[in-house]
Amino acid sequence: MPRTISLSRRQKIALASAAVLVALPVAAAVTLLNMDWNRAKPWLNARASEALGRPFAIAGDLSLTWRQPARNVAERTWRDSLPWPHLQAQDVRLGNPSTLADADGGEPLASVGQLAFSLNPLALLDKKIVIPELRFDTPQVRLLRSKDGKNNWTFDPQDQPSPWKLDLQSVVFSKGTVVLTDGLTHTAMRADVDTLADDKRYGIAWKLSGTYRSETVQGGGKAGGVLSLQQQGTPFPIQADMRAGGSSVAIEGTLTRPASLAALDVRLKLSGPSMARLYPLTGVLLPETPRFSTEGHLTGTLAPGGGEWVYEQFSGKVGSSDISGKLAFSASKPRKRLTGDVHSRLLQFSDLGPLVGADSSASKKERGVPSTQPAGRVLPVETFKTERWTSLDADVRYTADKITRDAELPISKLDTHVVLTDGVLSLTPLNFNVAGGTLTSQIKLDGSGKVIANGIAAELKASARHLHIKQLFPRLPALQASVGEINGDASLSATGNSVATLLGTSNGEVRALINRGSISKLLLEEMGLNIGSIVLTKLAGDKQVKLNCMAADFVVNKGLMRTRQFIVDTDDAILHVDGTVNLADERLDLTLQPDSKGLRIFSLRSPLYVHGTFSKPDVSVDKGVLALRAGGALALAVVAPVAALLPLVNAGPGEDSECAALLAQARVKPVAPKPGKSVRKGRQ
Repeated sequence: MPRTISLSRRQKIALASAAVLVALPVAAAVTLLNMDWNRAKPWLNARASEALGRPFAIAGDLSLTWRQPARNVAERTWRDSLPWPHLQAQDVRLGNPSTLADADGGEPLASVGQLAFSLNPLALLDKKIVIPELRFDTPQVRLLRSKDGKNNWTFDPQDQPSPWKLDLQSVVFSKGTVVLTDGLTHTAMRADVDTLADDKRYGIAWKLSGTYRSETVQGGGKAGGVLSLQQQGTPFPIQADMRAGGSSVAIEGTLTRPASLAALDVRLKLSGPSMARLYPLTGVLLPETPRFSTEGHLTGTLAPGGGEWVYEQFSGKVGSSDISGKLAFSASKPRKRLTGDVHSRLLQFSDLGPLVGADSSASKKERGVPSTQPAGRVLPVETFKTERWTSLDADVRYTADKITRDAELPISKLDTHVVLTDGVLSLTPLNFNVAGGTLTSQIKLDGSGKVIANGIAAELKASARHLHIKQLFPRLPALQASVGEINGDASLSATGNSVATLLGTSNGEVRALINRGSISKLLLEEMGLNIGSIVLTKLAGDKQVKLNCMAADFVVNKGLMRTRQFIVDTDDAILHVDGTVNLADERLDLTLQPDSKGLRIFSLRSPLYVHGTFSKPDVSVDKGVLALRAGGALALAVVAPVAALLPLVNAGPGEDSECAALLAQARVKPVAPKPGKSVRKGRQ
């Protein structure tokens, strides 16, 4: 017979208590596993809405399973032995904040066909919603920003902060759509996202289309499959490219802490018909250039209201010129700021043309601007886009070791410091080393609109010193024996919105002095001086003429250059030039009076008249004066001032030079010769 065990009252109570302790969690587990969790949706929706500060709703089915959290064995604690609830929800929607509740037809910020996530149950006791991983299936995201800067992706704290805190640590994407509508940048973009099954580095890919800053944009990219939102985590791989208006931007690298764009570290490639065309893509004001391409290292952070970006170790081509350096961009207040150093080993002179609109019609078409240059006009009429100048401050140093042009120009170095502050652009200095000498200048362009609306108030100061003639044109053998040099000064101020209008309204002075050289039609054609080439042909044919001195002094008033002193002294004659050059109308009105030293090359002693336009100059001879050849040379009208040219003598060849002697003689009032005399007094 089986033995009967008799339990004491105390033992029975202990056994019953143990049974209850075991039965309660088992019963609770059975209840939790079999209960309809859809009844808990109102509570969950309310708690999530309270934590997120915007409407949250699980509109579809909600189910629950229990899983132990994934942990490394070495990291596990007793807490990890507790199973975590794993929820799967259908048709989940996250709304917009109250400030944008009615925007875009009331469409929510996000909707998901299905999402799955686990919750840390112990964290709920501290009013924390801790979600290690959130998985989305067919998500639809609509990012909005209004014209006043309010957006639906920033989770600002409530006026009365919620006691609940959300800790979302990572997100896994699947096929879906992201739409961005931004009233600030006039952007309407759509990205179609899909998963990548066999890519070891990237988990998702997307295709991009729409408009950005009113420019049509297309592109695409790839990203990691798991997006880490923790403060510390594995860098998130990213690759993307965008194309707009012939320009393209491509990046490949990593993104750390994607929720705040805390650290972007990528290789950046840029290309396009002009750097100015990058403005719709980058929002950064850059100058007009020929076609370009660069590649370098971009690092950046995006803080609330701004960010810091550094583009360094970049190199590339701008037209036929190389370019390299480092640039830093800050989205600071009150204006964005660009700083850096840029360098070129070799700069093609023609690549500077787009800066002032002096490039060809084909070049303008390629960089996306209309060819507005009228037929027959020489000075560029393309307008400067000053409306963008107040969007950015800049402080950039640019240097070039050597500059070339189609006809070789011996410029060994360029050095300029570009400073843009509140719409005022300064190049202080803009210096060149040219032909053994220097060309120094300071330029100030005020495009702020405070001085002139929709235009520029400009100031220019420039000086040329010791430019050696034989180095200026090294390919002309006839000049290699020349030891002359060029010195000059210019000081101008103007208002306008293009090179043509600035010169057409300019005021100031222009002076130049050339000592001991030689000139010919070939030389003048090499310089591009068609007017001088025509004049020399009229005077001496295509012969080499030794130049002792040329002294020119112009006063400029409202775009009209008038000669105060213009003398050309050669071995055979002295040329006295008088008249005007109209920069506004691009017209010439000059009279050249040859004063022959003897009956050699210059057999023509009648005045020459230079008329016409810059593009089509015309040189004619006063035939009436030809009849007076036997009567001697004409007397000069007045004594022209020469004091303004004396500093150029002092800076150049010195007091014993031909130019010093010529200017000293010019201070003596000429007299008409007596009948029968054919030479001027003092020039026997």
